[in-house]
Amino acid sequence: MDRLTAFGLFAVSAMLVTYALEARSHWFTLGFAGACVLGSVYGFMQGAWPFGVIEAIWSLVALRRWWVAGRKRDMGGFTGGNDL
Repeated sequence: MDRLTAFGLFAVSAMLVTYALEARSHWFTLGFAGACVLGSVYGFMQGAWPFGVIEAIWSLVALRRWWVAGRKRDMGGFTGGNDL
C-alpha cells in the first residue's frame, strides 16, 4: 500500500466514523466536514477530479449543517422568558 492509498483510506475512514457519530455532538459534523476535505484532496491527488469536486461540495454542506446545529443549540435554552 503506497502513501496515497493510505491517505485515502484514512480520509474515507474518518468520514465514516465522524458521520456515524454525528448524532452525539455537532462537533462530529465539523469533523465530518474536515474529513470530506481530506477526501477531496485525495480525489484530486489520485486524478479522480469528479470525486474531488463532490467531496468538496459535501464538505461545504457539512460545514453549513455544523453551523446551523451550533446556532440551534445556542438558542435551545431560550423559551421567551417563561421558564421561571
